Amino acid sequence: MTHHTYKHIELTGSSETGIEDAVQNAIAKASESVRNMRWLEVTDTRGHIEDGRVAHWQVTVKVGFTLE
Repeated sequence: MTHHTYKHIELTGSSETGIEDAVQNAIAKASESVRNMRWLEVTDTRGHIEDGRVAHWQVTVKVGFTLE
């Protein structure tokens, strides 16, 4: 079995569509500069309310990646 060492970072993504889209946006942006991402953990979910409805979502995720 190969042993891996992981580092993790915290990201916050946002979306007007929904929580899953906010997570996808954060991961997609991070993938432009972070290699070897392997796992994520949702640590916080927030929403912004305007005129009595959710205007957008913010989701904070902890993302783990393997070190080279």
